[in-house]
Amino acid sequence: MADEFSALMSNRTWELVPRPPNANVVSGKWVYRHKLKPDRSLDRYKARWVLRSFSQQEGIDFDQTFSPVIKPATIRVVLSLALAANWSVRQLDVKNAFLHGHLTETVYAQQPSGFVDSTKPDFVCRPNRSLYGLKQAPRAWFTRFTSFLKQIGFTASVSDPSLFIFKNGSDTAYLLLYVDDIILTTSSPSLTSRIVGSLRSVFSMTDMGDLHYFLGIAVTHSSNGFFLSQQKYANEILERANMHNSKPCSTPIDTQRKLSSNSGDPFSDPTLYRSLAGALQYLTFTHREITHAVQQVCLHMHDPRDFHFALIKRILHYIKGCTEFGLHLSRFPCDQLLAYSEADWAGCPDTRKSTSGFCIFLGSNLLSWSSKRQHTVSRSSAEAEYRAVANAVAEMCWLRQLLCELHHPLKKATVVYCDNISAVYLSSNPVQHQRTKHIEIDLHFVRERVSLGEVWVLHVSSSSQFTDIFTKGLPTPLFQEFRSSLTVHAPPR
Repeated sequence: MADEFSALMSNRTWELVPRPPNANVVSGKWVYRHKLKPDRSLDRYKARWVLRSFSQQEGIDFDQTFSPVIKPATIRVVLSLALAANWSVRQLDVKNAFLHGHLTETVYAQQPSGFVDSTKPDFVCRPNRSLYGLKQAPRAWFTRFTSFLKQIGFTASVSDPSLFIFKNGSDTAYLLLYVDDIILTTSSPSLTSRIVGSLRSVFSMTDMGDLHYFLGIAVTHSSNGFFLSQQKYANEILERANMHNSKPCSTPIDTQRKLSSNSGDPFSDPTLYRSLAGALQYLTFTHREITHAVQQVCLHMHDPRDFHFALIKRILHYIKGCTEFGLHLSRFPCDQLLAYSEADWAGCPDTRKSTSGFCIFLGSNLLSWSSKRQHTVSRSSAEAEYRAVANAVAEMCWLRQLLCELHHPLKKATVVYCDNISAVYLSSNPVQHQRTKHIEIDLHFVRERVSLGEVWVLHVSSSSQFTDIFTKGLPTPLFQEFRSSLTVHAPPR
């Protein structure tokens, strides 16, 4: 607590002023936590003075609060490019990041308990900088940090505002920002030293060396690339569900039909259901093979039933048997995007909406994937498949734009594989007729990309359609084969 208070004072975080009449004074509290190492051993104790944001009043002491964070697909793109170019990837951490942000609103807060100025006990704090807990703190920090990056030559990406790009002749650098965690990769060690030195001249920052643990994801380096694992996080989910001693199963979902909204009795603890469903969503960062199963349980978070919770337990039984599995990013050329698209027509038993799925590879690395229920009911399997193709092409367009901003434009067209011949035919056939005019927007969108030479839509046999794992339950042999194709493996030995 004394160290934290000393840091607040040295940064001149606030001024003590007489309490204005009728002013809204934001209360605060001390928050204590244990900082753990990747192996779950104790790293250090931490205390932080946090303001209670619920005591703020909109329009009086805060206005805009939104602050972007880096997209997971952007992280995978940058890591893939760094591996292909054999660049080093460093990890940086900003100490007391939010204290660096400057406030534009006038805020009054109570003095920290235990450190009240004995000569001015009735005074209140008027922060000059943002404090943890303030609603506008993330936005103030992001604004301050991005403005400094622009001063030293970085430009913000249009595709992802939390990605910053430096380009000066042969010198290139990419910086990814997730609140106060930073990934930096550069084309040369000297450029890394210059950028880190510039950042340290303004911000209190720790250079944590090569990327090894980021956002709860452990990164293992090997001669073939990176292995990303969430084993610690997976074990925490199992303990939260009291299933750390459960028996494993081979697949996260069976081959039966989708879940109905009114299957079984209401679940007795909806809070637990939502907590586990949300936790499993983040686990899909490295366990992409559970994406469809997690999508199914998330559809029923508003009114979970016992049958729905049984699916969560099945997913956890599956995770129990492969907690050490993770995502492989290989050191191969990144010269082409390859996509697979699939749809499960009318699979929802309640609404008869279809489920779309796609996965997109850059070289041999899987960058982006999705399992999502379509917004409208499709009147044919061809329509459902074509909507899935349109979703994949939209993601592909974003990735191609992102790669252009990273000074790595693709010269080859993106190949989109689909196992529905009618959908393949519609992508290049300009004829409109009664059966397809109701999906005209998707038709024009995909055809335009095909005519520009950015996309080819080709047919693939169902036996090679990896995206089936994102739309339906599969038998164990086929599931394990497709899981391997999605670069989800055991850790390298």
